[in-house]
Amino acid sequence: MMRRIAQHGPLNVAQFMAEALNHPRHGYYANRDPLGAAGDFVTAPEISQVFGELIGLWCAVTWQAMGCPDPVNLVELGPGRGTLIADALRAARAASGFCEAVSLHLIETNQAMKTRQRTAIENAALVRPVFWHDDLAGVPEGPTLVIANEFLDVLPVHQFQKTQAGWSERMVGLSEDGRNLRLVLGPPQERPALLDECLIDAPLGSVAEICPAALSLANIVGTRLKDRGGAALFIDYGYSPSQTGETLQSVRAHEYHGVLDAPGEADLTAHVDFAAFLRSATQTGARGFGPLEQGAFLQRLGLQARAQTLKASANPEQAAMIDVGTQRLSDPDQMGILFKAVVLQDPELPTPPGFE
Repeated sequence: MMRRIAQHGPLNVAQFMAEALNHPRHGYYANRDPLGAAGDFVTAPEISQVFGELIGLWCAVTWQAMGCPDPVNLVELGPGRGTLIADALRAARAASGFCEAVSLHLIETNQAMKTRQRTAIENAALVRPVFWHDDLAGVPEGPTLVIANEFLDVLPVHQFQKTQAGWSERMVGLSEDGRNLRLVLGPPQERPALLDECLIDAPLGSVAEICPAALSLANIVGTRLKDRGGAALFIDYGYSPSQTGETLQSVRAHEYHGVLDAPGEADLTAHVDFAAFLRSATQTGARGFGPLEQGAFLQRLGLQARAQTLKASANPEQAAMIDVGTQRLSDPDQMGILFKAVVLQDPELPTPPGFE
């Protein structure tokens, strides 16, 4: 990366993120498993099986509201180890005919993760083959259910800083001695593309983050759902309404590091602007719901009831772990408020589960 900058000039922050995360040889997500205690972070499906089970029931109930189409595309964006989809399909067996109708499509570019996913879904009782794709374009037409947990936060963001001369894009360049990366400002402009109207008059020094990839995804998914039917559930950390603030962060071995310190060796994420995401989706004619805090969403889906069912057949140590997991998912001081759920769906469908 430093050689590229030296030869061709600074990268904008979005280009830096894309290179650091997705470079085919040196990118963070290229061939590693970043999850778990031995990795860099832990996601909700790894904390408690209840999370994936509730999402599976959400999918089954939504499928029933769609009229039980057969087949139905079930798509997960960024499936990780396959834990979420495996838990979801196990729970969804309770809905007669659902697993038989599912055509499963996993959007994944990491070869190591694909292997883990194959193992995870070996006992999923699906009657149709499973497909892997690099992006949504490979998913066939037809009624579709999309689920995505902590997917939007890794999409590259542009950062713009308000200066006396206008909005200047933050760029990643080299230090004077050429040995380190540093942030520099590009030429000022009156208004960056896609900057929300409410942010134009932000105070000097303000930083605005814009994620064209998330807005494009919202548009693609919204169009598909409106034209072909279905719903999409996104769970991630973020904010609404749109606001200024620098949220880009780097995590390695469960600790925060400087964003420029170890490109390709640390996870880079940014908080999701849910308001902008929903605006882009609903411009297609799709209907949007949320954001709803994760704790409230899971409680409405039956978090406590499912936990009690699991504890009934658990030993004391297992029961304690179930309690710890459900608390971590829903407690306001942990994941319950920072993480939020949004749904996009065909406007003909009723209000989705959890948003009544």
